Amino acid sequence: MTHYVALLRAVNVGGTGKLPMAELRAMCESLGFADVRTYIASGNVVFTSKLAEKALKTKLERALETYAGKPVGVVIRTAAELAVVLDANPFKSAAPNRTVAIFLDAPPPADTLAGVSGQQAEEIALGVREIYVHYGDGIANSKLKIAAAKAGTARNMNTVATLAEWAAA
Repeated sequence: MTHYVALLRAVNVGGTGKLPMAELRAMCESLGFADVRTYIASGNVVFTSKLAEKALKTKLERALETYAGKPVGVVIRTAAELAVVLDANPFKSAAPNRTVAIFLDAPPPADTLAGVSGQQAEEIALGVREIYVHYGDGIANSKLKIAAAKAGTARNMNTVATLAEWAAA
């Protein structure tokens, strides 16, 4: 059994995509995932499964679409991959609540940085299948737009650290 983390996109954010975490846990268990735990109400679920990443993603996205009546994006990482994301954070000295990893399904395109607009005090770095952003002045007033991040989902480094710890347990 492999330990995984699923990160749902646009769930319980700004009044859209309401999904109680108890229902997400039950959904994952009904799909055959084991040791299911959710973390905060933004669509983070840790579990174990014998299935490969692509099969997990497909099963969970189909179940979520049936539930929500519209597509819900899911990004999957193994426990080991999430530990690498945490270790590779290029902004380790920055406040973890002002630093995010934007999780993508594929490596960020080579022209990712060229497609950035509205950048002010933010610092940006590319990862394996992530884009790291440090919001020096905080995220609330940022005008930063990263075209390559449109299909991704962001988690701050506090959340990444907790999920990595849970997935490794």
